[in-house]
Amino acid sequence: MRIETKRLILREWENKDSNDLINGINDLDVTKWLLVVPYPYKKKDAKLWISHCKKSAKDKKRANYEFAVELKEEGKLIGCFSLNKIDKFQKTATLGYWLSKNYHGKGYGTEALKELIKFAFNKLKLRRLNASVFLGNPSSGKILEKFGAKKEGLKRKADVCKADKKVKDEVVYGLLKEEWKK
Repeated sequence: MRIETKRLILREWENKDSNDLINGINDLDVTKWLLVVPYPYKKKDAKLWISHCKKSAKDKKRANYEFAVELKEEGKLIGCFSLNKIDKFQKTATLGYWLSKNYHGKGYGTEALKELIKFAFNKLKLRRLNASVFLGNPSSGKILEKFGAKKEGLKRKADVCKADKKVKDEVVYGLLKEEWKK
């Protein structure tokens, strides 16, 4: 599976991505906003993640799409955008994403999310996308709102972040296909 944009390639994970993955995500400024990513992020973590993604990609009843995001210009992995918990009966999935800190604020997140949402609604024929953002991470919520996602609630003390071990509130978002701003 491969999706191309003007500046990015969203593709399946490969073993060669290990070093770029470690370099990009081994940053507490990134991982403190992610639920299950450890900090520090080590080679064994990268190997487990890539193995998980490769196995998931082969699943006939695929419930997850974990796209490595590659910057065309540099041929370098700069993040991950995903659709998880795909429920074909309910026609729903959960969005997740991160970008390496050096690539924040350059429009790459918007570019990748635009294609991921298009893939979810047009190719997978989903009707609703869910997302959760830790309170205190406004840029992650703003990117969702650009495409029409609505805040649906706040889950107080919802999760313990694996990276910094802090209990965090979670802002819940939903994006309906009919509200999607292309």
